[in-house]
Amino acid sequence: MDIGTAARHKLRNLGHTLLLIGGMSLLLAVCSELLFGEGIWPWVFFSVAITMFTLPDIPPHWLLRLYQARQLQPQEAPLLLRLVQELSQRAGLDHSPSLYWVPSHVANAFAVGRRNHAAIAITDGLLQNLSPRELAGVLAHEISHVANNDMRLMGLADVISRLTHMMSVVGILLILISFPFMVLGITPVPFLAMLLLLIAPTLSALLQLGLSRIREFNADLEAVRITSDPEGLASALGKIDLQYGSGWQRILFPGYRETEPSLLRTHPNMQERIQRLMEIAGRPEDPGAPLTHLYDRHEKLPDNLRVTRRPKHRFTLWR
Repeated sequence: MDIGTAARHKLRNLGHTLLLIGGMSLLLAVCSELLFGEGIWPWVFFSVAITMFTLPDIPPHWLLRLYQARQLQPQEAPLLLRLVQELSQRAGLDHSPSLYWVPSHVANAFAVGRRNHAAIAITDGLLQNLSPRELAGVLAHEISHVANNDMRLMGLADVISRLTHMMSVVGILLILISFPFMVLGITPVPFLAMLLLLIAPTLSALLQLGLSRIREFNADLEAVRITSDPEGLASALGKIDLQYGSGWQRILFPGYRETEPSLLRTHPNMQERIQRLMEIAGRPEDPGAPLTHLYDRHEKLPDNLRVTRRPKHRFTLWR
């Protein structure tokens, strides 16, 4: 693994994260100043911080019920849980996330919860299609999200975005109420404030999506640090990407599945992620300990863990 290239990518991701969350905060501050006057924005940020740290966490198993997920017990998948424990220790976690099995043929995985109380869900399609090396990379990616508290960070970004949208709506309503006075010339027309309040929700949403993509890049880098195997994660991402289209469709209609512009996606383009991983797969400066011996692809899950129907709910987590 090329440690120098990985460090440069990580520093760039950190800079982008600070820039995006700072941009969202600045946008919220400007909207609050327009509505309530000068000096109000510190109280807005203070309220947001208090809310984020005092609200009780939603138990991960509540969310995973939406996907008909079932927690894997040590006697059901001992090797798989051993792999999760080893990756968690390498990531510096005091507690390993719980592991849940999702009855879906779609190859996917996601993490929910927070650093000290998290869960990772993996689909049956992921277990059936990935090799132990690839599965270790995907699990390391999700564990990196947990170790970096990305769920809390994205929750903060969501609160800021929702507050910005709420202030935008309130501001526009106040302007509409004052419109007769503007027509009569009693009050001036705040063209700049109107324009900012109109575009603020869209700008905040775009910044939030950009932050989500940056955290995905950062989780890829952290996964490489944990496993010292960028090729394993890159191979897994390639397999996951292939499930969204057959070979001839990709040749004849490149990008036909990419219905959303890149700015409107929660996840980066898969090929870009693979390219970044291969850039840091240079010389083996830090080979680390192998992980493939911790998990056997042919480990048998209990007979009741079989896909009988797809989950009823399909959210952005499945992308």
